[in-house]
Parts: sequence; C-alpha cells; structure tokens
Amino acid sequence: MDTTPPSPPPPPYQAVLDEVAPRLRRLRARRGLTLAALSAETGISKSTLSRLESGQRRPSLELLLPLAGVYQVPLDDLVGAPEVGDPRVRLTSHPLARGGTFVPLTRTPGPLQAYKMIITDRGDAPDHRTHEGYEWLYVLDGRLRLVIGEHDLVLGPGEAAEFDTRVPHWFSSADGRPVEILSLFGRQGERMHVRAKPLT
Repeated sequence: MDTTPPSPPPPPYQAVLDEVAPRLRRLRARRGLTLAALSAETGISKSTLSRLESGQRRPSLELLLPLAGVYQVPLDDLVGAPEVGDPRVRLTSHPLARGGTFVPLTRTPGPLQAYKMIITDRGDAPDHRTHEGYEWLYVLDGRLRLVIGEHDLVLGPGEAAEFDTRVPHWFSSADGRPVEILSLFGRQGERMHVRAKPLT
C-alpha cells in the first residue's frame, strides 16, 4: 500500500506564471530581436533571458519591467492579468408600502441581508408587525420613530437599534421628513456581530 502523501496542488497563480515564458518568446519573435539584442537593450544577460523564455527562470518584477519597456506593452500584458470588470454596483430601488423606497444592498443569497431605506411617511398610528427574524437598524439621516413592544423611541443620525422581529414592532419617520436608514435583517434570527477595538 502506497503511503506517500499526495503532492500539494499548484498555487492558483502557477498557471499565470506558466504562460509568461511563451508570451515572452512570442513578443521577441514579433519584434524580430535576438537574445543578444534584447540583452543589450535591457541589461539582462542572455542566459537569464533564455531561461525566462524556457520557463526555467521564475519571472520577477525586476526582470519584467525592462522587458515591458522594450516591447512597449503594459506589464499586465506580460503576465496575462485578467481584465478587471466594471466595479460599479447597479442598485434597484423598490417602493415601500407605507411610503418611501428600499434598496437591497446584498447581491447574493445568505442568512443576512442588507437594505438601505428612505422612509417618507410619518404614520402616526403604529401598525405593529411580527415575523421570524432579527433586525439591526442604523440611522444615516433624519429622525426615526421605532416602536418595539412597549418601547416608543426616536433615533437620530448615528444611532442604532437591534431587536427580535417576533416582538411586535413598527418604525417610520418621527417628524414627517424623510429618514434614511441601513437595515441588516436575518430571516432565521441571525444576529449581527460587531467587533471593534476599545477606544483609548
């Protein structure tokens, strides 16, 4: 029985490094340069250039920068860096039944979901709701009236609250002006864990 441990898988960047050598050979051939001419232009020895192009020498920034300059290509082209996609997140707003809008901020399914809400309705008569879950609210702007069970609170910018949504609750604008809040909601009762260094 063979008890030799299996070889570890190659690091995820190994495939990228393996492609550098043939890419360097193609670029030199396209420019019609010999190893001697390339060595004269870059100051890198012929033997080092040969080992780079055969994959026997690991490419480094110190070697690739002068080559990128001679070939007049971005460094990313030498290593075949993947293109960076559009980093913008296109959010879609949805109307709130009681006045205002909410925007889902979480793009993947999971136990915790994040929302940004803008509530415009004052709603003087609380309409208590209950449902499974746990919610954390943070006021960005405006004044939020939050009723939880027997507690009737008004939160201002920078204030937060968390509560079990099985307890009757209701929230709205405290003064009829728009209030902007962040909400983290766990459908199965997951709680948000805050970790912060103590102030000194």
